[in-house]
Amino acid sequence: MIFILYTAVVTYLTARLMQKRADREDAYVADNRETLSKEERKSYRAKEKKRRLRILTAGLILGFGMLAVLKYTAFAVGNVNSILSMFNVEKLTVPSLLLPLGISFYTFQSMGYLIDVYRKKVRAEGNFAKLLLFVSFFPQLLQGPISRFGDLHEQLIGEHKFDATNLRAGLFRVVWGYFKKLIVADTAMIGIKTLIEQSDKFDGVYVFLLIVLYSAQIYGDFTGGIDITIGLSEAMGIKLAENFNRPFASRSTKEYWNRWHITMGTWFTDYIFYPLSVSKGMQKLSLTATKKLGKGFGMRLPVYTATIATWFLTGLWHGAGWNFIVWGLLNCLVILVSRELEPLYRIFHKRFPKLANNRVWITWQMTRTFLLMGLIRSLDCYRDVPKTFRLWGSMLTKWNVGELFTGGLTSFGLGVAEWCVILGGVLVINIFDRLGRETPVHRRVAAKPVAWFAAVCAFVVVILIFGAYGIGYDASQFIYQQF
Repeated sequence: MIFILYTAVVTYLTARLMQKRADREDAYVADNRETLSKEERKSYRAKEKKRRLRILTAGLILGFGMLAVLKYTAFAVGNVNSILSMFNVEKLTVPSLLLPLGISFYTFQSMGYLIDVYRKKVRAEGNFAKLLLFVSFFPQLLQGPISRFGDLHEQLIGEHKFDATNLRAGLFRVVWGYFKKLIVADTAMIGIKTLIEQSDKFDGVYVFLLIVLYSAQIYGDFTGGIDITIGLSEAMGIKLAENFNRPFASRSTKEYWNRWHITMGTWFTDYIFYPLSVSKGMQKLSLTATKKLGKGFGMRLPVYTATIATWFLTGLWHGAGWNFIVWGLLNCLVILVSRELEPLYRIFHKRFPKLANNRVWITWQMTRTFLLMGLIRSLDCYRDVPKTFRLWGSMLTKWNVGELFTGGLTSFGLGVAEWCVILGGVLVINIFDRLGRETPVHRRVAAKPVAWFAAVCAFVVVILIFGAYGIGYDASQFIYQQF
């Protein structure tokens, strides 16, 4: 609680200081509009903007500084020790710091609010209690979505009337979230743990199997957690931003990241990528590069530099480890290579125009994207970058697919019953995703009280019978609470 309070105090004071200067600026310009020339007004506003930028910078340092100290100190010291060991220098003591749950989410949400106040997109909240409610809104505290002040503030402080449909829809979505978590994610995790812990034994085709299983597991876990969050909020009449839009239906990496963890992606785009790519320093660098290396390179440099920086920070946000950084940079590499190949794509599709709506071709694109993202995502599992690369290589050198049909599929903790539960759960999720393309299933069911009651009871029974929990089960946190 003390860390949330610290973030809220820093955010409140910083925003109020910026708002005070912005109000003073607007009042001065309004009072002297007839006596000040256009250039004088422009110069005055530029000076005031620099003053507000200094305040914002201080707030960001204090806000992100706390996150950096708690989350990345041990990682930084560990890397310094690796360098010191090369010169036989005594290593530094690696500190053991408590990492509060959800600190990445509420810090990013709060700092986004500060930037919006600086940009004059929203006014600073004058009531500390109301701002604290925005920072610490409990359903989204642990794993998002990362909300914007302009979208959430009025809903939190506004008057709400009881709505039975919202209550039913929200509760149904909560149960649906637990179905994904306990039926698919946690059942799959039983086998995934063995595949990871005994990776020397389970290589080759088992790495491919891990990629597929972990994709189902993280989707069930993360979207299940988000369903619970959004469902609880919806039951209270508060609408949060959707964080997923059928990501495994994506036909390219770029499309995938427009559908997966949407609020994180838009946060990094709005507050890191765009400001960096159009900054004065980047524009100067672009002009220099254009003069020395040509227009094409000069035009690409700001975009590509900002893309690399954004994905480096995205990886670092996910966790204090080189596997997360490499994960981010590999996603970046795929996106940049795809961007460079766009002229060839256009030529190809011009040559074969019918492929755009061909079901086989679309299925191939979705499968390719799914497997590529799953391959990169396996860095989450093994955590050791060189080891992950070696295991990737084993899929090429030791494709022991025959083992799967001679007991291999049930050799790492998943029996026939568990495989049936996972596959059945994935099938149900796929059906619901398809049915909810236009109107979410939980809203349609909530409109019919009898059908809603029957559906909720059915899901509860299924979870109680087939869910992964109880005596002897090693319960796991939601994935995004572990990073």
